[in-house]
Amino acid sequence: MRERPKTVNPRNSPNPARSPDTAQGITLRPVVLAADQDFLLQVYASTRAHEMSLVPWTDAQKQAFVRQQFEAQLAHYAMQYPEANHGLIHKQGTPVGRLYLARGPEVLHILDITILPARRNTGIGSHVMGELLREAKQAKKRVTIYVESFNPSLRLFERLGFRKVEENGFQFLMEWKA
Repeated sequence: MRERPKTVNPRNSPNPARSPDTAQGITLRPVVLAADQDFLLQVYASTRAHEMSLVPWTDAQKQAFVRQQFEAQLAHYAMQYPEANHGLIHKQGTPVGRLYLARGPEVLHILDITILPARRNTGIGSHVMGELLREAKQAKKRVTIYVESFNPSLRLFERLGFRKVEENGFQFLMEWKA
């Protein structure tokens, strides 16, 4: 008997209510820890690429730092949001990003949504967010996410109707209400 790979929080589906959307070719599937680790690290590293270009470290030092930060982020999410769903975003079968989502009784809290740089501004993030907002509206829940003030995705969230409800330094808590 073949052993099934372990997934993050397999009891809960990581995908929004209407996914997969085969018309767009955008689907979500649960993260399989062992199989997806390298891709997830690549996605995380893409969020730190500009920062790493500014430090006078060797490539090995940069890679070690990014890996350590990636592992710290995963540990933090596991501790703070043990029931969160961790999913991979696919476009026509190819992984293009990640969605980490905590579903609470009154709120859908997006821990992280990241699309690989080469696939950004192609409608993938907007599509995934649209599905989440439909799910939230149907369930009469708010949607929240923390966004850095300098993050270009802030414009997407504002365009989708998110409003800043809290500011802590460069971190904004953004909220969407139906």
